[in-house]
Amino acid sequence: MDLVELGKRVQALRTDRRMTLQDLAAAASVSAGMLSSVERGQKAATIVVLARIADGLGVPVADLITAPERVIVRRAADQDAVDEPGGWRRTILSPVVPGVNFEWIRSTLPTGCDAGTFPAYAAGSHEFVAVESGSLRLTIGDESFDLAAGDSLYFAADAPHGYANTTDEPCTYYVAALIMRPRRAADYSR
Repeated sequence: MDLVELGKRVQALRTDRRMTLQDLAAAASVSAGMLSSVERGQKAATIVVLARIADGLGVPVADLITAPERVIVRRAADQDAVDEPGGWRRTILSPVVPGVNFEWIRSTLPTGCDAGTFPAYAAGSHEFVAVESGSLRLTIGDESFDLAAGDSLYFAADAPHGYANTTDEPCTYYVAALIMRPRRAADYSR
């Protein structure tokens, strides 16, 4: 096992969960010094220590010691699709990859649907929006942008933002986002 790679995985998982070294030390019942040495690839942890670290991170031990997959196929049947109140539908196209805060989402808003305003994400977050069909009103802070089919827009996602379809035809759009925060089910609300 490559100790440097193991350390990178532990650190990426910890960072993805917005845990400090001390937070993980407390959750794993492992000293912060030991965790620091593991993350830097300077010390080989026993299987007992690795199991505690995995428990503290809420992942199986295998996620720590197995190299992440370089290719992940997410079949249409396996994609998470959610029908929201108001008739809009979002499908999460991207897989969850530890240490990667990227989301790719396809949303469809029916006529006259307002998906609501979403809070600002942490500094360093970015969103890229592309409209496939229909029209989308994207509000960022106090400014609104009307996008038609084929239009795209980038914005720093550290501001409140909202998506609405104010027309009489459905709108389908994609969001590619780099979100600087842990991934939770509630965070997929686009």
